[in-house]
Amino acid sequence: MRTLFDAEVHVHYGQVYVWSNQAYPLLDEAFAGQANGLCGAASPGALFMITGVHTGHVRFTIELHDEPAPMGEEWEDIVEVSFTPRSSRIELAQWAGEARWPLDLPDVDFRVRYCACGMDDGRSADTILEGEPGRDRYLLQFWPGASSPDRVVKLTSDVADHWHRHARTLPPPPTPEEKAAAEHRATLERAHRAQELWDRRLWGDRPPTPRLRAVGGNVLGLAALDRDLVDALAEVDAEKQRAIAAWAARMACERAGLADLDWVAPALDALDHGESLPAPFHDSAQAFRRLSGDERPLRVVITHPGGAPGPISQKHAALPAVTGAADTDPLRAAIDALYAAVVTFGDDFRIVLAEVRGSFLFGGPTAEI
Repeated sequence: MRTLFDAEVHVHYGQVYVWSNQAYPLLDEAFAGQANGLCGAASPGALFMITGVHTGHVRFTIELHDEPAPMGEEWEDIVEVSFTPRSSRIELAQWAGEARWPLDLPDVDFRVRYCACGMDDGRSADTILEGEPGRDRYLLQFWPGASSPDRVVKLTSDVADHWHRHARTLPPPPTPEEKAAAEHRATLERAHRAQELWDRRLWGDRPPTPRLRAVGGNVLGLAALDRDLVDALAEVDAEKQRAIAAWAARMACERAGLADLDWVAPALDALDHGESLPAPFHDSAQAFRRLSGDERPLRVVITHPGGAPGPISQKHAALPAVTGAADTDPLRAAIDALYAAVVTFGDDFRIVLAEVRGSFLFGGPTAEI
């Protein structure tokens, strides 16, 4: 036998702990499903021990045995529980962990005996001031042993009787399957809350539909300028979305002076007829290289309507309207082509929004920006 601890411990609320997970359990969690109410072991990796005195000092002794120790006749209340450490760091702790003492216990499964003497006397005193003699004392004995149900070995005090009866009113702790299901629900709830916060940051107070969330492209940029329009785009059929995409591509190219170029005009005609884009638009990099080598469109500098810093080349802003309008997803095609047209118009972007609203969607003016 080895004595691991033998000293006075200051208690609050009549509680002392042994923990190996650096967190003290709640009372009802620690005693859930137990027959005894003095030593709670239902929370993995922790022991929750009740004392008679509410506030003050008690004598506390902890022993390590190789096998079950004999029970001294002086102990009035005795219970046994099982305990499996959750880490190699095992400590005796006062309430809220304001004082802790390491315990040199091996990392094995234990059977634990909690013995008490003078619990009623301690409870009647309620508070033991410094310098006053203690009323109750306790012994905690550990020995290696397989897990088995807790039990009340000896009952004498009214305090122990009260806590035993309380423990037996508590429901059993959740099964591993129930814990896993609860953790899964909690994980889903956290993910849901995180998604709501992210949606609010990106979309405002109106969450997007799954269709809008998945569409990608420049949907957020367009939604920041006219959210009602974006929602309306998602509601119309694919044929109208294609028509809006082709219209927006032509609007952008006309504004930037690209529509009549011999290599751009065929692409706009192809969009109007639902055909594949001709070269060089099958490769956006090639299309931009062609644009950079063509000096016919004048270089016009515009301001981004979304407030992006720095000047923007108007003709380079217009070209993505053509490639965007050919996207395989008709909604994304409409969104990307329309956003490129909006950027191409710069400070006059409301013209584009008003025309698409009046011609294709609402039959009215754009929303206030």
